[in-house]
Amino acid sequence: MSNPETAHSTTPARAGSDTPTVKVWDPLVRLFHWSLVAAFALAYLTEDDWLGVHTTAGYVVLGLVGFRLAWGVVGTRYARFSSFVRRPRAVLAYLRDMIGGRERRHLGHNPAGAAMILALLGALLITGATGLAVYGIEPGAGPLAGWLAGAGHGWEEFFEQTHEFFANLTLALVGLHVAGVVLTGWRHGENLVRAMVTGRKRGGTR
Repeated sequence: MSNPETAHSTTPARAGSDTPTVKVWDPLVRLFHWSLVAAFALAYLTEDDWLGVHTTAGYVVLGLVGFRLAWGVVGTRYARFSSFVRRPRAVLAYLRDMIGGRERRHLGHNPAGAAMILALLGALLITGATGLAVYGIEPGAGPLAGWLAGAGHGWEEFFEQTHEFFANLTLALVGLHVAGVVLTGWRHGENLVRAMVTGRKRGGTR
């Protein structure tokens, strides 16, 4: 019996308008995804010139990450971490299969995509936390100000460099994520961007 979450597909197969679809991404996952895209882009582009906007966008990013961590525990089937997080060995096996053109299609996140989600959430969390640290030291504002205000230039420089590093790392991970979405969509003949808008993906065994 085939597993609908790991239906096999190795060649592009364009779905027609009459191809049955199934609901995969719930409205909160889709809202989270596109809100995070907008908030991170806004934070990244306003870092130097618009501190107020940058800080507000950073708070939104942290709030969204916190929501996704909670929703990954109590959310719907395909949103839960338990439904898609795999061990490193499974991720490596999937990548080998992908290189060989024999990877399985997943209705939810595939193992490589799941690893990317965890990496992005981790990088965003560190980016946001170090941003709060910088904000707490200078100008002595935000929730960490009581602990970090006046901590000194050395700590400020450390947190600022760490913040910038993980912000750039996040951007690089986003690029890899987009490339993976494009490749996977082409390989399995489906529009994964549209699926994250409508919440629906092609059902069946291909």
